[in-house]
Amino acid sequence: MLSDPAHPFLDNVEALRRSVTPTYRIGDLTNPNLKPGVKTAMKKDIDEILAGKIGYTPSTSCKPSGVPAYLLQPGPIYFVQTPKQVVMIESFDNQVRHVYLDVPHAAKVKPSWYGESVGHYEGDTLVVDTVGLGTQSFVDAYRTPHSDKLHVIERWKLTQEGRGLEVTVTVDDPETYYQPWKGILRYRRNPGAVQEAICAENNQQFDYHMPEADRPDF
Repeated sequence: MLSDPAHPFLDNVEALRRSVTPTYRIGDLTNPNLKPGVKTAMKKDIDEILAGKIGYTPSTSCKPSGVPAYLLQPGPIYFVQTPKQVVMIESFDNQVRHVYLDVPHAAKVKPSWYGESVGHYEGDTLVVDTVGLGTQSFVDAYRTPHSDKLHVIERWKLTQEGRGLEVTVTVDDPETYYQPWKGILRYRRNPGAVQEAICAENNQQFDYHMPEADRPDF
């Protein structure tokens, strides 16, 4: 998604520089790849935000971001690898993904925030295949919804002699998009310890619809 030209996005830093009020991300619904039902749902959300509702995001509501929106979090991301799995730790709110290596998907996957991710190496590239993503998450920062058919493939590889990391993401959801789409994100190495950043302790004074673990998911 791109921003609606009529409603440009201004984050806190840019808004402060201009001495104006920050804005929420408003998606451009002329995107030809979005199916009609998704546009209808997004228009309802956009109309409510333009009327004063908060534009909820994983970062502000302290919810797991889901996939592929996990890749848009502030970072940094730390990787821990064992022979059986790769663990991704997002420093912001310490959100964790598990990628199980060299195994197939389960015959029946129960939907969850991060779904089921299995991976394997193709040369120096880690290929991650994720299904079973619950519909409570969004695809991106524009609050694009998705169905339970969402299928995400990530291809991770080191670049710049290990100083960089690049991931190519393929997103397929036949109930949301007319055709799959790809994106590329690039990261730079930032050595340092994992920082403690507990989102929910800081947002109790706002109604950001934070989830409560009143019962186990499984």
